[in-house]
Amino acid sequence: MSTEALKQAIRDVPDFPKPGIMFKDITPILSDPKLFQSAIDVLCERLREREIDKIAAIDARGFLFAGAMAHQLGIGLVPIRKKGKLPYKTHEETYDLEYGTATLTVHQDAFEDGKNIALVDDVLATGGTAAASAKLIERAGGTVQSIDFLIELSFLGGRDKIAGYDIFSAIVF
Repeated sequence: MSTEALKQAIRDVPDFPKPGIMFKDITPILSDPKLFQSAIDVLCERLREREIDKIAAIDARGFLFAGAMAHQLGIGLVPIRKKGKLPYKTHEETYDLEYGTATLTVHQDAFEDGKNIALVDDVLATGGTAAASAKLIERAGGTVQSIDFLIELSFLGGRDKIAGYDIFSAIVF
């Protein structure tokens, strides 16, 4: 199945979560087993040729893809979560949102020094979450080898915030 079939399955939802926003809804992909498998295959394809030790998944929709990817690649999965959601000692990274700030965390022992990590999320929008997550991985000892997204909203310029990393987006709007 092609990335064009995946792109066609993404539903536009106007004025969500607030007026003026055109939300890209991935639930039609998630609910169709062939489309979901195709999305996982596309995201795993380039990682198979690399020496990736673990996948780091961004809370929360990144978990949907990263879990299946880690299973398919036979590697471990590390969750990057919102502050207060992880039970052990964590590193924290606070970053700016459109209105305010947010904090992400990762367990301090999540990565062995120098291990190669692929960071996964569903959408690259403004890039703040991905940039903060990459910093967390590095602070915890991992080496970010790849940052991978199902969708990139290129008009928001998020790629600029994570420039310098190897970035892959299966579908670009």
